[in-house]
Amino acid sequence: MQLVVARIGRAHGIKGEVTVEVRTDEPELRLAPGAVLATDPASAGPLTIETGRVHSGRLLLRFEGVRDRTAAEALRNTLLIAEIDPAELPEEEDEYYDHQLMDLDVVTKDGVEVGRITEISHLPSQDLFIVERPDGSEVMIPFVEAIVTEIDLEEQRAVIDPPPGLIDDRAEIVSSRDADEDADDDGAEEADGDEAGASATADGGTVTDGDRP
Repeated sequence: MQLVVARIGRAHGIKGEVTVEVRTDEPELRLAPGAVLATDPASAGPLTIETGRVHSGRLLLRFEGVRDRTAAEALRNTLLIAEIDPAELPEEEDEYYDHQLMDLDVVTKDGVEVGRITEISHLPSQDLFIVERPDGSEVMIPFVEAIVTEIDLEEQRAVIDPPPGLIDDRAEIVSSRDADEDADDDGAEEADGDEAGASATADGGTVTDGDRP
């Protein structure tokens, strides 16, 4: 099985190094010196990793035969592809390869359908599920234990316990609008008396009364 493990970014320096966008949880294995990787487009490879190092939080690679900035820049946006055994599993119990997570159905702990995982984004701080919703829109879900409570590969689903607003910000907007309307009604009723008027905060909904006799 072939899996995309990185995308080549811009050239770094003048000696052929490139930055890479890592797309694997095991860069020390998949992107180690000596690794031979297929490419997309195929005409750019195969590429053999000669050296690798981390600089300012980013992985830098140099490939055999790539010796200057011009050659490095020509590889920009090339995808690096590793060949792995489909039956291979990560060493840690709670780790998964991207291909195991792709296309899983995402549901809340209450059984509400959220969508389908279409991409795994590997960021420096955390991994994200890119989930396509039934209406075609996308939502990003952090792959952290507090939110993704269960991965069931047999049932092909990921169960999540999302914080408010993560997957349904529209509900938050409606709630805020209703609160604004209630605040306006309260203000209109108080305008008939000698009491100080009420004021709504910018985030819509909190009413603060002035000094009253």
